[in-house]
Amino acid sequence: MTEKLFYKNAYLWEAGATVESVERAGRKVRVLLDRTIFYPEGGGQLSDRGVIAGEGFRITVEKVYGKDEIWHEGRLEGRLPEPGEPVRLLLDAEWRYENMRQHTGQHILSAVFKELHDANTTGFQIFEGYNKIEIDYPGELTWETILGVERKANAVVWSDLPVEVEVYDELPEELRRNLRKELSDKVRPPIRIVSIPGVDVIPCGGTHVKSTREVGLIKVVNFYRKSKKLWRVEFACGNRALKYLDELIADYWLSLDEMPNKNRPLAERVGELKAELEKLEGEKDALRRELWGWKARALLRDAKEINGIRVVSYLEDAPMKDAQAFVVNLVDKNPGTIALVAGENYVIFAKNRAVEGISMNDLLRAVLSEVGGGGGGSEVLARGGGFKVSREEVLNLARRMVMDYIK
Repeated sequence: MTEKLFYKNAYLWEAGATVESVERAGRKVRVLLDRTIFYPEGGGQLSDRGVIAGEGFRITVEKVYGKDEIWHEGRLEGRLPEPGEPVRLLLDAEWRYENMRQHTGQHILSAVFKELHDANTTGFQIFEGYNKIEIDYPGELTWETILGVERKANAVVWSDLPVEVEVYDELPEELRRNLRKELSDKVRPPIRIVSIPGVDVIPCGGTHVKSTREVGLIKVVNFYRKSKKLWRVEFACGNRALKYLDELIADYWLSLDEMPNKNRPLAERVGELKAELEKLEGEKDALRRELWGWKARALLRDAKEINGIRVVSYLEDAPMKDAQAFVVNLVDKNPGTIALVAGENYVIFAKNRAVEGISMNDLLRAVLSEVGGGGGGSEVLARGGGFKVSREEVLNLARRMVMDYIK
């Protein structure tokens, strides 16, 4: 069993240890030590980073995992270490400390949600730039609600309250009754209880700062409903909160600078831009339909007519999506019309719904049986591609088959 020094002192950034086992993992190695200051990933908290150094080798630790036995995985420089060798453990202190701030901030934020809105935290995870909790709350969260929670949470942070950790083999009944959340049956001794006087009491296996003031700042950056009763709340603490806000503000001003009207607020400028885009889209649609009209008239003039049915066929350079929009419009507005279109790596067969005696899907299948490829569709519209011959050959074959159908 690995001795967990991070539980004895969460601020221990450097220590000595002995190698117990070494395994290669592709281009990386994983090492088991007799003791460690590296926190393994778990309980929503990311694993620590750092270095394991010995004579003739250095391991850049990227991942730490395990419960009783804690493994350290990373990139090896130099020779492979051997069991029994002494090593020096050097923690990425900034990474660990920020994770401690995030985890302690989460306790405070979750406790305030519980106090103000009776909302239990059902999930928690630290990411590299922010964190998230999921809360069980059937009501409607708003930024006004969030602001109330933030004010209360940051008042706790700035009150400089101690963050205390005690370990129990069995919880006293009074302590059990004071827990923010009922203790799961899966939790086995020793049970670590993290408490902030007058604010929160909760079992937790993570690392935490000694005082709430070390959290620095708690800032909710986003929230949204995940299900009927579940909300996801994203937040950041300490330096990560400042970094997140700096990036957000920089993006805000850069976005505003791109606007024709650079005056705040950005939401109004975006609204103006959307209105302009909608106007332009309407104008573009009108022009497109006018162009379709001219194109349709030209194609219909050259169409072959057999037994009252006009067969339009042509090669198309437009993307399939655009070609299909035009073809559907063409056959819908012109009764007694069939359209056969061959583009780059695709064909589209379409007919007016009133045309009887021929199915576009059947036509496509018949064509595919001779030229290869795949596709499908319905009675009135079918598409295919992946042919073994040129699009000209596919189109000529489709023309001949249509003639046979409608003669």
